[in-house]
Amino acid sequence: MGTIPIDTAKLSRKYRTNVSRLIRAWKKGLSDAEISRRTGISTITLLQIKSDIELAHRRFRLARKKEAQLDGQQHAQRHIFLRPLL
Repeated sequence: MGTIPIDTAKLSRKYRTNVSRLIRAWKKGLSDAEISRRTGISTITLLQIKSDIELAHRRFRLARKKEAQLDGQQHAQRHIFLRPLL
């Protein structure tokens, strides 16, 4: 399991802040209110950034799940092709 690719540069340009620093703060366990007080970013903006990151995670997981299902179907079709009388 690798890390989920998030385009932090794109998010940083969109919200005009350092998103990597916000992610590190969330990983340290700081609350949104604490981060807002330290950085000067509104809590609504922090919630929007967090929802964008969660959406990127969800899209990555769904793509990975879809890819795994397609691989499973290909293996099953190959199996049927090699043993058609089962």
